This record gives sequence, structure tokens and C-alpha cells, in this order.
Amino acid sequence: MASVTSATSPGAGELSARLRGFRAAQRLAYACAEAVAAQLRPGVTEREAARMQREWLRERGVRDWFHLPFAWFGDRTAFVNFRVPLQFFPTHRELEPGMPFILDLAPLHNGYPADVGYSGCLGLNPVHDRLLADLGTHRELILREVRERRPLREIYADVDRLMVRQGYANRHRAYPFGVIAHKIYQVRQRRWSPTLFGFGVQSLKGLASDALHGHRDGWSPLWSPFRFSDHPPQPGLWAVEPHLGFRGTGAKFEEILVVTDSKDPQESAFWLDDDLPHVRRCREQEERAA
Repeated sequence: MASVTSATSPGAGELSARLRGFRAAQRLAYACAEAVAAQLRPGVTEREAARMQREWLRERGVRDWFHLPFAWFGDRTAFVNFRVPLQFFPTHRELEPGMPFILDLAPLHNGYPADVGYSGCLGLNPVHDRLLADLGTHRELILREVRERRPLREIYADVDRLMVRQGYANRHRAYPFGVIAHKIYQVRQRRWSPTLFGFGVQSLKGLASDALHGHRDGWSPLWSPFRFSDHPPQPGLWAVEPHLGFRGTGAKFEEILVVTDSKDPQESAFWLDDDLPHVRRCREQEERAA
């Protein structure tokens, strides 16, 4: 596992007010995921886990979403036999001992969106533990190659190759357009915020507007394996989610990567927050191995 002990993002005092807003939203989303994960028990269904996330966030003032919460249990964490978008929505699948799970949620907090993915397991599962450990290498590869201004399509291919060397399958390829990441946008807070097919209308408008603008200028807000992502990283905030699969077990993280137009490599790209569950988990594993 690659080292994650060195800081990759600025300290709290160095972040702009706007980035602090995004970081607060991301931390709220991860706090929700950890709180709900701690309450999961055998027999809980995906739909119940998704509802638990919605209720936890609504109690804390969330009224709008980039997308409503998802929950996937068992082999659904690896998107086994997923062929149509409706299969991503929560089902009546019940959680069992030793079963992996993923909570995926994207709330808006004070107009700032977050899109996070939290992987866990109900009890012991050595395969899942290995997947989580190996995700740390992907986090470092993505940051390094974004700082090198490699085309997004090439970085995607390098992530694929790393997964193959590790013995895993690429499961983010099952997402619409095969995306590993997408841009996110601050939106105006409204009293009434409708959703469409589980996605917030305001956020979809922002993504569509950027897609139109980017198409004219030769770039895309979607980071995919296709030709429209054959360009260097565009400045902005990207929700990045490498997703590993091994047979019927899947694991991923999802967090915000900040890309700037700075000529300084350290400032040209950085993870918004290094105090997240999957980062802490990797750091603790390194400390135990030292």
C-alpha cells in the first residue's frame, strides 16, 4: 500500500471560504455515513439504509441533494449483473454477517454539494479489507497524475492498469458513461428543491450547463474512458470515485479533488481533506505495520 502519511491538501487556515464550505459539506456527509454504518445490523435492507441517511441529514438541515442516498449490499457492491440505471437504486436486499456494503450520498449543505462513498463490512471479511487497503494506491496515483496534467482519459487508463495488476476489476465503468469522476458546483439554496430520478434538479442544471460550455471548448465535466475526456484536468472541484471489484465484493471511496490553474505542482491539485475515514484507515494500517 502506498504511503498516505504526507499531507496532500492545505490546512484549514489556508482554504478559501468557498473551499471551507465544500469541506464542511463533505465532512457532514461522511459523518452521516459513519453514523448510519454504525447502526447497520443483520436484516436491514438497502432501502432502510438509504432512508436512515436521508433522515440523519434532514435532521441536520439538508434540504437539497446532488443525488439522494444509495446503499448497496453484498455482491451489489461490485455491481454484479448491473445492466440498466434502475439497478443502482436501493432494493430490499438484506444485510447479512460478513457482507460488504457501500453507502453513497450527495447532500447539499448551505448550497455546497458533497458526493461521498463509504465502504464497510458487517463483521470480518479479509477480501474486503484487502480492497480497502489497495484503494490508497489509487488515491495517490490519481493525485500525482493530475498534478502532471496528464489527460483525464490517460489517467483513467492508468487506474485501470493498476487495478489489473492488483487483480481487481474496474467497477466504476458500470456507472453511466463509465465515469470515475465528475465536476460539482455550488448552487443557490432554495426553500423547495425538486429531484429528478433521484438527482437534484439544480445540480443537474449546473452539470448540463458545464457540459454544453465544455463541449464548445473541447473538454467535459465527466471523467470517463471515452474521447470526450481526452484533455488535461480542468480547474474546479471533482468528485472522484475509484471503485474496485473482486468477484462479488466491491469497495470504493469518493471525495473531492481540487484542481487549480497554479503552476506550482503542489497547489495545482490537492485532495480537499485528508481527515476522512478511508485516509485515516490507511494511515492506521501504516502505523501498525511500521
